[in-house]
Amino acid sequence: MWLDGLARQRLASGRLAALARQGRIAGVVSDPAFLARSLTRGPYYTGQLGDLAERGIPAERALKALAVHDIRWACDILRPVHEATAGVDGLVSVSLDPRLAHDSEATLAEARALWRAVDRRNAMLGIPATPAGLTALSACLAEGINVNATLVLSVARHGQVGEAYLEGLERARAAGRHLPALASVASFPVSRVDAAVDALLDREGTLEARAMRGATAVAAARQLHEQYERLLDEPRWHALAAHGARPQRLLWTATAASGPGLLPTHYAAPLLTRGTVTAVPEELLEEPDVVGAVPAGTAPDAAAYAAAGRLLGHLEWFGIDQGELALRLETEALKELNDAWHQLLDEVTLALDGASARR
Repeated sequence: MWLDGLARQRLASGRLAALARQGRIAGVVSDPAFLARSLTRGPYYTGQLGDLAERGIPAERALKALAVHDIRWACDILRPVHEATAGVDGLVSVSLDPRLAHDSEATLAEARALWRAVDRRNAMLGIPATPAGLTALSACLAEGINVNATLVLSVARHGQVGEAYLEGLERARAAGRHLPALASVASFPVSRVDAAVDALLDREGTLEARAMRGATAVAAARQLHEQYERLLDEPRWHALAAHGARPQRLLWTATAASGPGLLPTHYAAPLLTRGTVTAVPEELLEEPDVVGAVPAGTAPDAAAYAAAGRLLGHLEWFGIDQGELALRLETEALKELNDAWHQLLDEVTLALDGASARR
């Protein structure tokens, strides 16, 4: 399990270090929305913001300075995990500027700059899996940059992500890079899928529609896992694995369940599976269905994959096209990320103004 949310409170209080030391989490994933909320809570950013304000640093550069500070700190805390797992875990994934999601060259330039600034082998950069993002993802891997392909919302897009990953590894190998040092995940935001599908099912209003509420996302995750296993059987992958390449693991994100009648662990518990990563908010670490579940996790079998396929096939009865839904969700998610980024810049601007006023 990885912790969902990177904030300086957890770094300064020792909470992240304790969770890692206890073996309860093996990585961190975060996004702009979480950092925006963290900036306004407590005094943890006050000193650095004051220094940045004193130097007249504009909001965009100040935001990057704040992020780099936290990423490096978190990477250093998780370095023992990274070393103990030979680079499999102990990773800290943070999102790039989502405004660049449709510009591969700008994304690559931003990734290079942030990677150099952080200067930690266990950092990982989150890039939305848009067509432009996939081009940037391959280029990043070719240059030795760890990548989290975010917003993978369909089996078809996951296939494209897998193709981009293989291409990136092949380019890295051709450049003489050490393949075991490269890490990548493909992130599926679980609850986001159910939220959208359930709204459509509620509109249908039948007993059959209501019976499917809260079931689509886990079934879709099963399909992605089935495809993941097929990718590991391809000769192209075996050629790379022979040179020490690691699989691009699936990362389940947005795993906190809040719908009516759903247990908090509705998504996290069934998706705890060997060979995958599950990102959970800190409160879920206390749930009995999650605590201690990882060692018992096993991959779904053929029957589970078949059942998932049948369930997803039923969506057609209600006029739900999975491909169209995935594209809509990607557009909506990118808009939310852009809004969160602008909110974050506004928070930083206000904090810098406040720090300047106190001088």
